[in-house]
Amino acid sequence: MPEHSPKALAQACAQAMFARDPASQGLGIDLLDAGPGSARLGMTVRPDMLQGHGTCHGGYLFALADSAFAFACNSYDEATVALGCSIDYVAPAGLGDRLVAHASEQSRKGRTGNYDVRIENQQGQLIALFHGKSYKVRGAVLIPKNTQD
Repeated sequence: MPEHSPKALAQACAQAMFARDPASQGLGIDLLDAGPGSARLGMTVRPDMLQGHGTCHGGYLFALADSAFAFACNSYDEATVALGCSIDYVAPAGLGDRLVAHASEQSRKGRTGNYDVRIENQQGQLIALFHGKSYKVRGAVLIPKNTQD
């Protein structure tokens, strides 16, 4: 596999993961950017995402943050999964709100890492704060191309 800059490697990992991620795609999540230990994803709140109080169901907010966390912690081409996650809901998101989740690495050593995700709406208002702890497993994110086709 050719050498990649850290940014190019992170983007290649994110694009490969997104292509294999029907859950994020089905929620209408967009991959906006990826870098080493970071990712930005967007999602627009649809009518089917509203709960009984007329605001975005927390599960959708969690899914958006969890996806951003996944793209950030897999940005080094080392297969990584969630070891634990938590979320604090700060403000409601409404129908049509454009949400952006920005995941950023706080620490990474050995097999574990810590990542924080901020979800903001189109006005930059904080909607939720998520924290995830990652665990590196065996394998890579990118699948090497067979050069003997």
